[in-house]
Amino acid sequence: MLSNLFRVYKDKKVLVTGNTGFKGSWISQWLLQLSADVSGLALDSPTQPALFHQLALEREIRYYKQDIRDFHKVKRFLREVKPDIIFHLAAQSLVRESYITPLETLETNVLGTANLLEAIRQLRLSTVIIIITSDKSYENQEWLFGYRENDPVGGYDPYSASKGAAEIVTSSWRRSFFNPQSYPEHGVKVATVRAGNVIGGGDWSKDRILPDCIRYLQRNETIEVRNPFATRPWQHVLEPLGGYLLLGNKLLTCEEKEISTYCSAFNFGPLISSNKSVQSLVEEVIKCWGSGNWDYNKQDKMHEASMLNLTIDKAYHVLQWHPLWNFKETVEKTVAWYKNTFDNITDPKEITLDQISFYQNKFKIPNTIN
Repeated sequence: MLSNLFRVYKDKKVLVTGNTGFKGSWISQWLLQLSADVSGLALDSPTQPALFHQLALEREIRYYKQDIRDFHKVKRFLREVKPDIIFHLAAQSLVRESYITPLETLETNVLGTANLLEAIRQLRLSTVIIIITSDKSYENQEWLFGYRENDPVGGYDPYSASKGAAEIVTSSWRRSFFNPQSYPEHGVKVATVRAGNVIGGGDWSKDRILPDCIRYLQRNETIEVRNPFATRPWQHVLEPLGGYLLLGNKLLTCEEKEISTYCSAFNFGPLISSNKSVQSLVEEVIKCWGSGNWDYNKQDKMHEASMLNLTIDKAYHVLQWHPLWNFKETVEKTVAWYKNTFDNITDPKEITLDQISFYQNKFKIPNTIN
């Protein structure tokens, strides 16, 4: 089972930055199930409701309300916690918001990442760092084929640019200060991870297609879709998180000669069959919900990529990671979370734990990818 692969996390001191966010809450809950000693560094929950509070995580982890942009506070916090491994998810994570607050987006996503890396350097901490960026960190050429880890980073909008810049900053610190070839001198292992369009229960963000659909459906209103023809690599939140945990396992346990292999960038995306249009996603959500309709909002002209796919060969061959759920299963699991909690059939904590357990029990290292 997946939990057996991650036995290394038992009693490990794990820091999750951005723990009050959607992905931060899911991975914090999963780490607790793996008996890790979890700490979090983040601002207040960015949404209302918030999965972090729905799961009552404030009672189960040591949560420090701090801004990743404040270098001295970040450094002081790291000196106190001394984490064995860090999952860095603290970020401004919305494309549309980046048009409204471009400087704050850059400060959080770029300077925040640099703050974390530099604090570790100055403190001379021996630790593992996994920097979570985005599939949008790639310079999008609207290719039919998927982006590989060695393709150029870039970005049209401030959010994408900030994630590309975070990749460059991390690469610079890794080569300048945390070079895998000189690991015994610094004791730090650094990797970056890039995921596709993640969906799952408990995402309450504004201007993100899945939670927008749920809000419209809960109000019995027509879903407004601004870009139905755009194609995205949809995946359930547990898929990339499983990849992050697996990579963390490798970084914590690998031999010195293997460090360079794992201290690099990794894509975690769905199989090509799950690269579907926004229209396909919306129609599948309506089908799983049991009612609803949608309409094309042609007035919204914000720039968005038309096509974006990831190649996951490296994660498969190096980590033996692979997606478990196809597009239909991904949407079913996501909508079931919202519908069951909305109808008071089950509480958010219970269904979240059930889905984590179900995912773990299904995981197997494959011989081939179908």
